[in-house]
Amino acid sequence: MNTCSLRTCAVRAVVVVSAALVLAAPAFAARVGVLSNTYAVQTAADFNARIPTHTFTPLDTSTTVPTLNSLTDAFDVILVFEDSTFGNAPAVGDAAAAFANSGRAVVIGAFYDQDRSDGLPANSPHGWGAFEQIDPNTTDGTGTPYAPRTLDTATMARHPLTGGLTSLTSAKFAGGNRAKPGTTVVAWWKEPNALGQPDPAIAYRMTGPACVVHVAIAPNYPSTGIVGTDYTGDFHRAWRNAFDFATGNCTATTGEATTSDPATIPTLSQWGLLLTILLIGAAAALQRRRIVG
Repeated sequence: MNTCSLRTCAVRAVVVVSAALVLAAPAFAARVGVLSNTYAVQTAADFNARIPTHTFTPLDTSTTVPTLNSLTDAFDVILVFEDSTFGNAPAVGDAAAAFANSGRAVVIGAFYDQDRSDGLPANSPHGWGAFEQIDPNTTDGTGTPYAPRTLDTATMARHPLTGGLTSLTSAKFAGGNRAKPGTTVVAWWKEPNALGQPDPAIAYRMTGPACVVHVAIAPNYPSTGIVGTDYTGDFHRAWRNAFDFATGNCTATTGEATTSDPATIPTLSQWGLLLTILLIGAAAALQRRRIVG
């Protein structure tokens, strides 16, 4: 009978489980729908090149209002933003709300704020329909700030959304928000909003099954800005963190209290699987030794 020592069986179990975890890694990649009335194609192309852990597909919402079924069939996560207000915003917001309430996370970025119903009247905001009931932030009344923003890393929470972030600046097109009750803010801008209040930079809100993550900077910066001038720092890392976190429907599987790279730390579920298989392997080895003895 082919037997193994307890140590040998345990080592074999580790090898088998490690290989399985490596092979399962692609399952964590998300299909992200990029929904915007403009710059959706450019943003998706940039994120595909700079955030290869997920795939990004553009959807022009200026001419198309997606249905819930079309979104859930095609995407695990959606990104919603805009550049200038547009009439489809309420219907797109309704679709985004339905997507979130189905248990799949939504990420938003500037200028989502422009069309929010409490945005600057001069922007002629249309509102975002039902989505405004579950988004993390209201505006500070401007909806489109054109002022510099610098990430306040000194007060940044230890969280998967902030992992690996050491700096982030924006010459314009960022900030201008107020956190809602029930919103978790993990990072703030150093500069206050137009009301002189703290301005959330990265935040999320859970409402029943819905999770909405807000990264308060324009995701289309590579299309409209200049790297090193208009924005600097860990721009793509901030967005990657948001999509990583959203993929698990905002479950902090890497631990709330970590600032290290979430991609390099096994999740709690993976450790649990490994420990379970090791214990089973050890028990089987002991049982086999008893039978042989």
